[in-house]
Amino acid sequence: MAKDSGIILEIQRMSTEDGPGIRTTVFFKGCSLTCVWCHNPESISLKPEIHWIGSRCIGCRTCLKTCRLNALSLDGKGMRIDRSVCTGCGDCAEACPSTAMELLGHAWDLEALIAELIKDQAYFEASGGGITISGGEPTMQTPFASALLQGIKARGIHTALDTCGQCPQKSLETLLPFTDMVLFDVKLVDPQAHLAFTGHTNELILANLKQVAAHLHGRGGVLWIRTPIIPQATDTPENLRAIGAFIAHNLNGCVQRWELCAFNNLCRDTYRRLDKVWGFKDCELIPKDRMEELAAVAKSSGVDQGIVYWSGATRL
Repeated sequence: MAKDSGIILEIQRMSTEDGPGIRTTVFFKGCSLTCVWCHNPESISLKPEIHWIGSRCIGCRTCLKTCRLNALSLDGKGMRIDRSVCTGCGDCAEACPSTAMELLGHAWDLEALIAELIKDQAYFEASGGGITISGGEPTMQTPFASALLQGIKARGIHTALDTCGQCPQKSLETLLPFTDMVLFDVKLVDPQAHLAFTGHTNELILANLKQVAAHLHGRGGVLWIRTPIIPQATDTPENLRAIGAFIAHNLNGCVQRWELCAFNNLCRDTYRRLDKVWGFKDCELIPKDRMEELAAVAKSSGVDQGIVYWSGATRL
């Protein structure tokens, strides 16, 4: 990937979930894992993608006339996108008068993106916040991510990297010098279960986590661990005890927060619009008392109990 440009899915302002204070989170396109429960399926592919929002469509068929590849068709059942033909050029989205055709992912020039992000600098300074790069997986675009972090740090803004850890160690070595804080996903400790649910075993991920902890510990950086709580996947006491034991024995006491993130099902429509099947579409939110039980298990796993939190919407 290029250093001076990258593919960005979304810029989310006023975030309070991706690090301390008020933050702007930059979501990169492209992910190195294929988690079966993924809450952001639009972030998996590195390429821009089109989807259709039926509630906005006025039936003018401007998009069909615009598409040079004839990848679109509209009938009584809705818009059909031939994804074997569509290149994600975005012409249909640009022409659509009602914004029913939407392009997921846009190319950004480095300096233009930095200029856009620092518009919120006053909020960062007042709240102790900053900018978090997330995804997808930012290390899929390491040169661009590194240049972006470096440009942000040069302006005195706090930086955070949100990563799944499935990346070359050299990518982290490139990014960490410009990173004040890392939010690191730890989903499963069992390597075969990790392979079954994410498409990769976790040996590299756990080795990278140790590398990140050592780097941050040596320079006073902050490390948060985040574990998605997924029904019939990561939500077992055995898994949380294993993660807790790994944290206690390997991370130099430098983990400031271990957050259990409750499963959410808000992405069901996104899967449908991208013509993807989601095996968790019928799963309900996790009950609040179940999240509290799992948090209690995490607190009993050998970690400092004060670092364990849980977050997310739950079922009463």
